[in-house]
Amino acid sequence: MAQVEATTERIIAADAETVFDALADYSGTRAKLLPEHFSEYEVREGGDGEGTLVHWKLQATSKRVRDCLLEVTEPTDGQLVEKDRNSSMVTTWIVTPAGEGKSKAVVTTVWDGATGVGGFFERTFAPKGLGRIYDAVLAKLADEVEK
Repeated sequence: MAQVEATTERIIAADAETVFDALADYSGTRAKLLPEHFSEYEVREGGDGEGTLVHWKLQATSKRVRDCLLEVTEPTDGQLVEKDRNSSMVTTWIVTPAGEGKSKAVVTTVWDGATGVGGFFERTFAPKGLGRIYDAVLAKLADEVEK
C-alpha cells in the first residue's frame, strides 16, 4: 500500500497568529472556509483547536465521498493536525510568518492509497484534485482574514 500525499500552500496578507486562529476556529470561521466539496459539517467536541472533534463529508469526485471524523491536535505552535478516525487520512496545517504582515499557510494531506490499478489512478489524480479543493479553502481563508 503506497502513501498518497497532496500539498497546497498560499501566502496570505495577514499575520500568522490571525491566520492560525481562523483555521483553528472550528465552531465559527472554519465552516465558512469550506467549498461545496464539504457537507454535513458538525463540531462534536471542543471547537477551538486542540481537543476538537469535527465531522464532515468530503466529496472529492462525483463518485468518491469520505465520511470524516477528525480529532484535532496542536503538536507545535502554528500547527494543526486533523486525524480521521474513519481512515488513514491525516491533514496537517502549518502557518508561519512570511514577512511583514504576511504568513504562509501550508496544508498537507496523506493517506494509505489503494493497491493495483485503482491505486495507480488514485496516486496519479487524487493529489491534484485534493490540491484544488484545499486551494479553494486557502483562498477563502485569505478572503476572511485579509478583510
